[in-house]
Amino acid sequence: MSRFGSLHHVELQTADLAAAIPQWDWLLGELGYVRFQDWDGGRSWRNGDAYIVVARAPRPGSHDRRAPGLSHLAFHAGSEADVDRVWQACVEQGWKQLYTDTHPWAGGDEHYAAFLENGDRFKVELVASDPAR
Repeated sequence: MSRFGSLHHVELQTADLAAAIPQWDWLLGELGYVRFQDWDGGRSWRNGDAYIVVARAPRPGSHDRRAPGLSHLAFHAGSEADVDRVWQACVEQGWKQLYTDTHPWAGGDEHYAAFLENGDRFKVELVASDPAR
């Protein structure tokens, strides 16, 4: 049974489904998600009770995380070593490293995290569970 008020799912709309699927497939796989559903217009991945959907947007346009709307998704990403491993591999998987000048402390001195952005400019924050500082 799911906990009352817990997140059920998040759906992200993309302009380029063919480019977005491999990016999200890799990242979500690294975070323990497994492929859940596939259809012509999208894919979903599940982790426990929650799932994430990436679907083809029905209208043209682009995402701007700095405009009103969704800013980013933040995930518990394991240890600092786990965060570092994904940070190092993300560029080869189509993700851009954000805040490289302050990584891994861009979120503050007590917040070890990696910030990534994909081709649709969706930002993801990967938070370490046990910062050493």
